Amino acid sequence: MKLPTKKFLFATLASVAISLSIAGCSDDEEKKTEKASAEPVSHQLLNTPVTVAEKQKFEHAFAQQCEQRELKSSTNPDADKAGIEKACECIATLMMKDLTAIEAEKYLTEHENAQSLRIKYENAAYHCLQQNAHPAGPDFSRK
Repeated sequence: MKLPTKKFLFATLASVAISLSIAGCSDDEEKKTEKASAEPVSHQLLNTPVTVAEKQKFEHAFAQQCEQRELKSSTNPDADKAGIEKACECIATLMMKDLTAIEAEKYLTEHENAQSLRIKYENAAYHCLQQNAHPAGPDFSRK
């Protein structure tokens, strides 16, 4: 069996590359028009500031949901209620500070928790619940 020459392989690779680039360029125009029509809506929501009333409504609703969830899983809800209320209010306040219009709309109207809200919740919970003094670490000095 005879092997193809280097010129033949180069010509084949070049023609394949050119044909793929031409086919790839034709789809770009359709995608740009689809993205252009969908982009302004989300872009407008990102630039729209959240009103103070929406932020307060979010804070109240989120703190109430947090309290209900934590009291439901508590072994002694009556004794834990004050601590849970304080922690949930702290978490809701921290989350409210950098709330976006999209997150507020999803949470308040669609009753969905966006992934960004989950991340903010974890950060706020860490900040609010780690206020207790930590025990001193081990002393490795040889005095």
